[in-house]
Amino acid sequence: MQNMIDDDNLKEAQETQELQDTGDIQETQPDMAVRGRSASKTLMKGAAILAVAGIVSKVFGAVFRIPLTNMIGAEGQSYYSAAYPVYQLFTVIATAGFPVAISRMVSERIAKGDYINAHKAYKLALKVSAVLGIVSFAIMFIGAGAIARFYKNPGAEASMRAVSFALLFLPFLASLRGYYQGRQEMRPTALTEVVEQMARVSVGLSLAFVFYKTSLENAAAGATFGASAGAIVALLVMTIIYRSDRGRRKELVKQSALKKETDKERLRELLIFVVPITIGSSIMPIMFNIDAAIVMRRLLATGWSYAQAKTLYGLMGGYADPIVGMPFVFVDAICISMMPAVTTAFTLKNKTELDNHIRTGLKTMMIITYPCAVGLIVLANPILSMLYPRKLDEAAMAVPTLQILAVSIVTLAIMRAFSTSLQGIGKMMLPVWNLFLGAVMKTITSYVLVGIPALNIKGAAIGSVIAYVTAGLLNWMALRKYAGVSLDVKGVFITPLTASVIMGIGAFASYKLIFMITSSNALSTLLSILIAVVIYFVAVFKIRVITKEEIELIPKGDLIYRIAVRMKIAG
Repeated sequence: MQNMIDDDNLKEAQETQELQDTGDIQETQPDMAVRGRSASKTLMKGAAILAVAGIVSKVFGAVFRIPLTNMIGAEGQSYYSAAYPVYQLFTVIATAGFPVAISRMVSERIAKGDYINAHKAYKLALKVSAVLGIVSFAIMFIGAGAIARFYKNPGAEASMRAVSFALLFLPFLASLRGYYQGRQEMRPTALTEVVEQMARVSVGLSLAFVFYKTSLENAAAGATFGASAGAIVALLVMTIIYRSDRGRRKELVKQSALKKETDKERLRELLIFVVPITIGSSIMPIMFNIDAAIVMRRLLATGWSYAQAKTLYGLMGGYADPIVGMPFVFVDAICISMMPAVTTAFTLKNKTELDNHIRTGLKTMMIITYPCAVGLIVLANPILSMLYPRKLDEAAMAVPTLQILAVSIVTLAIMRAFSTSLQGIGKMMLPVWNLFLGAVMKTITSYVLVGIPALNIKGAAIGSVIAYVTAGLLNWMALRKYAGVSLDVKGVFITPLTASVIMGIGAFASYKLIFMITSSNALSTLLSILIAVVIYFVAVFKIRVITKEEIELIPKGDLIYRIAVRMKIAG
C-alpha cells in the first residue's frame, strides 16, 4: 500500500519549519506555491479515490434501493425509512466523531514526525468507540418496539432490530478508516466502502425477496439487515489490510520523533474532538428523526388516513432520498480529504495552503453539485418514471419532493465544506451550534409546512433546505472571522452555476425532442443525460469555470485537458 507521506521529505520540512520559526530562513513565495500546489494535488487525489469508491458504492446502493422500492413500494419503504434515521443516529453516537477525530489526531502528529503517538491515539479511540457501539446496539435492539410505536409506525420494529447488529462492528471499521485517512491513505477506506455495499446489496435484496412472501414488514427487515452484513464483511477486509501493513507501521515507528504523551492526555484530546464532532454529526440524523416523528403525526392530524400518511412518508425516503443522496458521494470524499489537509496546513501555520485547500475543496463541490441539482430539477419526472416503472403513480407523486431536495444538494455541500474547514482549524463547536440552529429552523418549518395539506411531505423537504442554508451562512461568517479566508465568489459560485443552467436547458430540450421522436421515456432520459454531460463539459471550458492549473490537480487532469484541447474548447 502506497503511503502518501514521504518521511524524508517530512523531516526536511520539519527542519525547515524550525529554522523559519527562529528567523534563520524564510520560505520564498515560489516555494510556498509549489508546496501548496503539491498539497492541493494530494487533497484532490485522495478525494478522487474516495469519490470513485463512492460512485461504485452508490451504484450498488441504487441497485439495492430501486428494485427494493419497486418490490415493496411506498408502504414498505415507510418501515425501512423509519428504521434508518434511528440507526444513523446511533451510528453517529458510536462512530461518526471517531474517524474525523482520529484522522485529525493522527495527521497532526504525523506532521510533526510523531508516528508512535499517532498510532497510540488511534488505539485509544478504538476502545472508546467500541464501548459506545455495544451500548448503542443494546439500546436500539431492546428499545426497537418502543421507538417504532413512538413514531406511529409499529411495523418498523423488525427493521430496527435487524439493522442494530451493525453497531457491534462499525466502531472497529470506522476507527481503522480514520487511522488511514489521518495518514492520508484513502485506498483502505475506498476499498472497504465498496465491499461493504456489495455485501449489503446482495444480502439485503436476497432476504427482502425471501421475506416478501410473508409480509412487507419482514421484507423491510431483511433489507435493513444488509447493513449489518456489509459492516461485518468490510471489517474483515479492513482487518486483513491492517495486518498486512504491520511492516510499514514498524518502519514508521523506527523513524518516529520521541515525544512523551500519556493516555490521559490523549483521552482528553480525543474527547475535545469527538464530543463536538459527534454532537454536530448527530444533528443531521436528529433532523431526519424529526421528520420521522413530525411528518406522520402532522399528516394524521391534518386529515390524511394512516395508509395515506405512510405512503406520503415513503415517497421521500423511498423515491427521492436515494437519488438525492448520490451526489453526496463527492461531497463526503472531498470533506474527508479536506480534514487532514486543512489540519496539516493549520498546524504548520501555512496560510497559503490553508486558503488553497478550502477554496479548492469548495469549488470542486460546486462544479459537481450544481449540475446534479439542475439536472434533477429539470428531469425529475423522467428519471423517477424510468427508475420505478412498476410504481408510476407513486413516482409521479414524488416529483415535487425530489425537485425541492435537489436544491439541498448544493446547500448541504456548502455547509459541509465550511463545517469541515472550521473543524480543521480547531473551531470544533462552532459548526455544531450552527447546525443546531439550522435544525431548530427545520423543526419549525417542517411542523408548519407539513401541516398544510397542499404541501404535506414537501414541507419537510423545504425544511431541510432552510436548515442547510442557515447553518452554511453561519459557518461562512465564522470561517471569515477566524481564518480570514476569502473566496472568489464569481469563480467558486457564479460561473459553475452558469454552466449548469446552460446544461439544464440543453437536457430539458433534448429530452423533449428525443421523446417526440422515440416515445420512449427510458431512452429519452438516458440520451438527454449523456447530452447534458457533453454540454456541461463544453460549457465548463468555454466560460472558464476551471483553469488549466486546477484541472491538472485532478488525477488524469492532464488527459482531460488534452481532450478539451482536441475538441477545440480549451487552448
